[in-house]
Amino acid sequence: MQQKEAAKRVQQLREEIRKHDRLYYEEAAPIISDREYDRLYSDLVDLEAEFPDLVTPDSPTQRVGGKPLKAFEQVAHLTPMLSLDNTYSEDEVKNFYNRIQRLLPNEKIPVVIEPKVDGVAVSLIYESGKLRQAATRGDGTVGDNITQNIRTIRSVPERLRDAAPKLLEVRGEVYMDRKGFEKLNEERKKQGLPLFANPRNVAAGSLKQLDPAIVAKRPLGIVLYGTGATEGLDVDLHSEVFPLLKKLGLPTTEWWRVAKSVDEILSAIHDLDAIRHKLAYQTDGAVVKANSFAQRERLGFTAKSPRWAIAYKYAAERVETVLNDIIIQVGRTGILTPVAVLEPVFVSGSTVGRATLHNEDEIKRKDIRIGDTVVIEKAGEVIPAVVEVAKSKRPRDAKPFDFAKHIHGKCPVCGGPIRRDPDFVAWRCENLQCPAQTTRRVEFLAARGALDIESVGGIVADKLVERGLVREPLDLFELQIEQLAKLNLGTEEAPRVFGEKNATKAINAIERARTLPLSRWLFALAIPDVGKTTATQLARFHDNVDEVAHSQLLRDVLDYHQKREQKESAKEIAERLIKAGFAERSKSKAGKDGIVTEVGSVVAHSILDFFASVTGKKILRRMKELGIQPKSEKVSAKKAAELPLAEKTFVLTGTLPSMTREEATEKIESLGGHVSSSVSKKTDYVLAGAEPGSKFDKAKGLGIKIIDEAAFRKILPR
Repeated sequence: MQQKEAAKRVQQLREEIRKHDRLYYEEAAPIISDREYDRLYSDLVDLEAEFPDLVTPDSPTQRVGGKPLKAFEQVAHLTPMLSLDNTYSEDEVKNFYNRIQRLLPNEKIPVVIEPKVDGVAVSLIYESGKLRQAATRGDGTVGDNITQNIRTIRSVPERLRDAAPKLLEVRGEVYMDRKGFEKLNEERKKQGLPLFANPRNVAAGSLKQLDPAIVAKRPLGIVLYGTGATEGLDVDLHSEVFPLLKKLGLPTTEWWRVAKSVDEILSAIHDLDAIRHKLAYQTDGAVVKANSFAQRERLGFTAKSPRWAIAYKYAAERVETVLNDIIIQVGRTGILTPVAVLEPVFVSGSTVGRATLHNEDEIKRKDIRIGDTVVIEKAGEVIPAVVEVAKSKRPRDAKPFDFAKHIHGKCPVCGGPIRRDPDFVAWRCENLQCPAQTTRRVEFLAARGALDIESVGGIVADKLVERGLVREPLDLFELQIEQLAKLNLGTEEAPRVFGEKNATKAINAIERARTLPLSRWLFALAIPDVGKTTATQLARFHDNVDEVAHSQLLRDVLDYHQKREQKESAKEIAERLIKAGFAERSKSKAGKDGIVTEVGSVVAHSILDFFASVTGKKILRRMKELGIQPKSEKVSAKKAAELPLAEKTFVLTGTLPSMTREEATEKIESLGGHVSSSVSKKTDYVLAGAEPGSKFDKAKGLGIKIIDEAAFRKILPR
């Protein structure tokens, strides 16, 4: 094909693809199959590869566009993106409407009711009809520039149709539709990757990807429902915005109502509740907004919210069904968790067949019995839970549930001994070689926050244990590419092989894990009571795993607390710990003349007991045999005090633009800082990203310094 002929065909393909995009995304009326669409798209990709001079920025193939970013640029919103006040009470909706009527007496105030989309708030700016910028809400004043990522969403037009205004800022929510979410999780399951928890989290995480090519693979959608700054737009009512957006080719909500009284508002809220689970996106409520822009201006704003709008959140849907059985699952630490097997029932948009029962005490407290009719709801409309029992419908022969008797006093997976752990209100399997525990510990070892071994999780971990290739986590380090490549993730009747490509990636990740620092390894070994922070603290004061296993510092902690309890002199031990930097003198009146150690006696006991056990000794031996020698992160007390973030306490909240919370935590701790899970007067900084939680508000109330990622990077050493 010659260049001229190719140019003509490329133009035809682009026009045809754009037409099918419009029919699919805007009119929900596709006229060709996905396969036919993919063939057209593939033809265009091939032609542009053969004739690179024909590639243009607005080609459908360029939606993946651009190289991965190093970080998101911060951009200011043309007008603030404020959050709405929430309520779960219809009475408060009535009060809201009465309040705005009092503020504008003798005026009729029509309002618009529309779905509250459970997605990620974004702002898109079109100039003379062309997409110029897209940004997250951020703190309402400044957000992340996510233009490249928004361009990967096919329902977002590069150019507006019809007579576009000079400036149009549109606002809405990016979401992942239910079918796309299920398909994505199915693909991850096949690859042995951890499953995503819910569509909203995936949407938020996708927009935070620095590589738009990754975003393009996620089935994201967008629904636009409002305007910000505009120029050359003649619209006076919010109800006029929806048809205008549709006319311009922008995806907007298909359901909305205008109401002129409290009764009409509540009726519309109930109507939406009846149909909202049929919408492509998740909804958790209804938004009520004054229709007139002129009235909105006069109603004004509070410090953080508009007075002219409120979000009503629906109560989690509750339904009744029969509890047919209770099964017991075994976790990585041996904890036995009861799960309700239900008569399948439709709730909050999906069919539910199982629900968590938490633990034995929860079953006793609610008096849950097999055969009961139970009330279930989706907590946060994601995780099903049994709320209560309809005791009036209880069968006469239903007996109180006896946890130990139900499983015949032994682990349901390995048949090993079990005991009730009083500290955790749970039963635990004592056999550390239990296959269920092995699987979970393999997953834990391979998790991103531990050794970050790609592709070894979920079904891959299950099959490695099931096929006998892995009997304990460290067996991963003896696997060969050939073994992994042949691993059958399916059944004998329907085999599904892991494959050489996936096997190679996994083995490369396993080899990288050998060189990870001591703190990562201490966390990955799943030592009871050792989380990431404790693992980091231990790694600063010990040269290697063997030194931790026989730690004199930990023995001193135990000796000190034992002598304090027995009212014996512990001064000599205290001075030794202080000199090592593993303790400091207590500043509280209650702890007068005492010390505060890096780890407490319970944790010290746990670590020493673990490495003194048969399993712990075997781990130390295997690591030596495998040549795994994690590098020391040991620092002297003097050096620790000289680190840039020494004695600084951070709390993290929200989603950061270019790093995960784990990465931020590692940076802080490697520089001598401490990361806490809760805000207090002792907190030095709150590092806040997009969609921050209650920690943000608490920090504001306490006057604690709140910084974003850009400010955080400035305090890091160059």
